Amino acid sequence: MEYYPIARIYNDFPTKFGLPRQSGMAEHLISRIFMEEPYRNIDAFRGIESFNYLWLLWVFEPMGRREWSPTVRPPKLGGNKRMGVFATRSPNRPNPIGLTRVKFVSIEKTETGDIVLTVAGADLKSGTEILDIKPYLPFADSVTDAYSKIYSPEKQETFEVKIPEEAAYLFGDEQLLALKEVLSNDPRPGYQTDSNRVYGFVYGGYDIHFTVADKTVTVIDAVKKE
Repeated sequence: MEYYPIARIYNDFPTKFGLPRQSGMAEHLISRIFMEEPYRNIDAFRGIESFNYLWLLWVFEPMGRREWSPTVRPPKLGGNKRMGVFATRSPNRPNPIGLTRVKFVSIEKTETGDIVLTVAGADLKSGTEILDIKPYLPFADSVTDAYSKIYSPEKQETFEVKIPEEAAYLFGDEQLLALKEVLSNDPRPGYQTDSNRVYGFVYGGYDIHFTVADKTVTVIDAVKKE
């Protein structure tokens, strides 16, 4: 059985660290999906404006050759608690396939012939291969009484974010909002709680350095990536 990517997605996150943990946690994070041949056909998107949310099926980046393991250690749970792989969204899976809900922004055909789908709220790093795009159907895809006893909304505490003006001005309005959303959800793995440690990730061409203490994320600086 073989599958081929139909597109690649590009945004301000070239690495995994710092990415939103789930789709929709950074609704202002804009991504652009560039279609590959032979799928570079605007007719393939006819009627897509009828939907405001879409599903993306995509491929996790290669994890290397690993033995099958029925249990994994989700970082958000501290990295010590083992859970069944099929009871998590860990990337360490038998088949490296991801599912993400995104908000539809626009579709266009550029002067160079590219077909570009713009979406918001994705949790994919830049360059990720897309396997398929499907409309999100509220009557079929939304379950009002669904629950999770582990990842409940009240447990997803958001932190205060402080960004110095000299760092904030480097980004556009939408970029800055997305950065604040990512930081407010504390991008550190659950087992990293050192308030004196300086953390960092690449965003929008800059190395973002920050600390986390007393439920506050403080950006130290944003250094242009070499």
